[in-house]
This record gives sequence, structure tokens and C-alpha cells, in this order.
Amino acid sequence: MDGREDQDDVPGHRWFFRGMRQIVSIPATILMAAFVGFAGLARESGVGLWEAILLAGGIWALPSAVVLVGAVQTNASLAATFIAVSLSSFRLMPMTVALVPVMRNERTGRLTLLFLSHFVAVTAWVFGMTRLPDLPRSARTAYFAGFAITLACAAMATTAVSHVAAARLPVVLAAALTLLTPLYFLVSLWGAARVSTDRLALLTGVAVWPVFHWLEPEFELIWTGLAGGTLAYGAGRLAAARQARRRTAEEASA
Repeated sequence: MDGREDQDDVPGHRWFFRGMRQIVSIPATILMAAFVGFAGLARESGVGLWEAILLAGGIWALPSAVVLVGAVQTNASLAATFIAVSLSSFRLMPMTVALVPVMRNERTGRLTLLFLSHFVAVTAWVFGMTRLPDLPRSARTAYFAGFAITLACAAMATTAVSHVAAARLPVVLAAALTLLTPLYFLVSLWGAARVSTDRLALLTGVAVWPVFHWLEPEFELIWTGLAGGTLAYGAGRLAAARQARRRTAEEASA
């Protein structure tokens, strides 16, 4: 019996606990540091302790929670807040669509996938896309669940402790911890990119963001994503077409 067959015999609950142990990692540590900053931001915005904990676990994706807190700060209407948070979370849908075929097996139920889809954010997505392909397919759902659920619970606990301790945390330090989030997301997405078009989309997004921040600061993320992704997709298609024509010309001249 080889090592892969041994792994196939490991029960699901052990894979779940193995996934839980991955919480002790640099990505999870950076994310928790970002939630320290989020708790300070929530407290300064008048968001109570339990509301902040609910935002951390209920919305889960930190950028969307920050958008909601920002709406509270500006006294935005409920409809505008709903649209802003929904649009911010919409970016997670293609990530979920890409992760599900990697994670599921023939016995994975739809309710399980729907439940776990709540925990798909950048950290969990990068973890799943990089770690799950090396595991037996029967173990992937439990392994991902162990990591993602533990990560969300740790974020809620970090938010609770940080919200209480925020009064003693310097404002500059809290803001610096919040800024760790976009930096970490950028590095993680770059590492998880599988094709050059993905990296080109990241670079294009970084390049055009200042323009949209100046033109339309309330919707800068949406326009940056649309412009960066569209330009990268177009460039990728042109490069692929050029390579195809070059191969055709080489085959014709051979």
C-alpha cells in the first residue's frame, strides 16, 4: 500500500483537524492583524462590540465589512449600503465557482457546498487552490472546512478582543494594521496566479486604480476591477491570437 492509499483511508474528521492546524500560518496571522485594525475602525465608527463580531463572521470578507463600516460613518442610506456591500462581495462569486470543482467529490452534498461557500474569501481561496490539489479528493471538503471555519472563528475572536482593547491601541497602528489587508491580498493573488493574464490583470489594476480613485472614489474598486480585468483579458486574447498566427506561419513554411 503506497502513501496515497494510506491518505485515502484517513477519516474525514482527521482531515478536518488537519485543516484546523493550518491556522498557524503566516497568511492567517496577517489576516488576524488586519482584523485588529478592522475592530479599531469599527469602534471609532460607533459600531458596537456584538455588531463588529457579527460583521466579522457574517460578512466574513474583510473589504466588504470595511465598506459597511464606511457606510455607517457617512450615514449612507440602507439601499446604498446594501448595493455597495453586495457589489464588493460580488467579486467572490467567480472565486467560489473556480474552487468548487477542486474541492468537491462525488459524495459532497449541495448544502455542504452552499455552507462552505460562505467562507470563500481571498485567504481561504488561495489556501484551497494551492493545497487541495495535492490531497485525495475524498479529503478536500473536510480539510477546507477545517481551515476556513477555524479562520472565521479566529477572526471573530480577534475582532472581539481588539474591539475591547481598541481604546488603548494607537490610531496610527490600527490604520497600519488595516492596510496589511490589501498588501497581503495582492501578494497572495500574485502567488496563486496560474497564467500570465492573471498577473497582468493585477498589474493593470494597480496602474489604473489612482485614476478611478480620483474620478469615482465611491466606486473605485468596481471600476478598477472591470478596467484591469478587461484590459488584461483583451491583451491575453491578442497574445494568444498572435502566437496562433506565428505557429500557423511556421507550419506553412516548414
